[in-house]
Amino acid sequence: MTVMDNEKPRSVLVTGGCGFVGRAAGKLLQRHGYRVVSLDLAAPDATDKNCIQIVSNICDFQQMEALFQQERIDAILHLAAILPTAAQRDPSLATQVNIHGSELLLQMAKQYGVRRFVFGSSLSVYGTCPLDQVVSENDRAAPEDLYGSAKLYVERLGEIFRQTHGVEFISLRIGRVVGPGARSTTSRWRSEIFERLGDPGESEITIPYSDSERILLVHVEDIARMLLQLLETPKIAYSVYNAACESVIVGELKSEVERLNSRVRVKLGGEAVSGNPRRVDWSRFAGEFGFAVVPIFERLRQSAS
Repeated sequence: MTVMDNEKPRSVLVTGGCGFVGRAAGKLLQRHGYRVVSLDLAAPDATDKNCIQIVSNICDFQQMEALFQQERIDAILHLAAILPTAAQRDPSLATQVNIHGSELLLQMAKQYGVRRFVFGSSLSVYGTCPLDQVVSENDRAAPEDLYGSAKLYVERLGEIFRQTHGVEFISLRIGRVVGPGARSTTSRWRSEIFERLGDPGESEITIPYSDSERILLVHVEDIARMLLQLLETPKIAYSVYNAACESVIVGELKSEVERLNSRVRVKLGGEAVSGNPRRVDWSRFAGEFGFAVVPIFERLRQSAS
C-alpha cells in the first residue's frame, strides 16, 4: 500500500525507536493517530503498549525484508545511528549502520512502495563555522568527522532515490537535542539541566564548553513536532531543512539553571565548539510550516515549576 498524494501516512516505521528522539517522536505520532512500528536493537519499552516494537538490525537484509513483508509501512522515520563518540571508537560499525543500514532502508522503501522517507540528519554536516556565521541550507556542507560525513552521504543518496525512484526523501538537520530522559553516557548535561532543577539536595552539572561559547540547542519535544510536520504535510517544497534551533550562550545557560535552583552548580569546561555551527538559519522550515519553538529558558522554567 502506498501513500496517495493528498493523504498523510498512517503507518510509520520509526528506526531508533527506543532512542531519545525516537521515543518522543513515537509517542507524538501515536497521539496523532498514527500506527507506529518501532524498530531498535535495544530491548523494547515495556511501558509502551500502544506501538509495535521490533528488535531488529537495519543492516540485516533478511530481517528488513521480513519486516516489510509482514508490516504495512506507509512512511519511514529514520533515526537509528551510531552517534559521534561511538563512531570514532568503531568506524567499521558506524559505516555499517549509518551508511549501509540507511541504504538498505531506502532500498526497502523503493521495493515496497513507501512514499515518504524522513531522515534525522545533523547540523554537523556543516562542520566548524565561525562564531558570527549563520548557516543556511544553501551553505556548503563540510563535515569533519565520520558521523557528519555519513549524514551527508545519506542525504545525497536519498536525493538519488527521490529523483530516480519516486521516494519522497526529506532530511532534517538537527542540532544538540536537550530535554529530560536522554539516557546519554557522554553528554549527560543535555538532560541534567532539566532533571536536576527539582533536586532537593546539592548537585553538579558539567558542561564542557567555555562560558562565552554559543551552542545550538533544540528541545526533544520540538524536534518531535518538526518530524511530525514533515511526515504529515502532503506536499513538501524542499528535500533538506535546518531544524529550528536556538543559539544559546553557555554562560547564560549556566546562570539560568543556577538561578532556577540555587542548590545546582553548573561547572563549565574550556572547550570551543568544533564540528558544528554556532548559529543557524531555520527560516525555510519556519516559513513553509509556520513553525515556532518554545524558548529553551522557558522550557527550563517550566521544568523548575
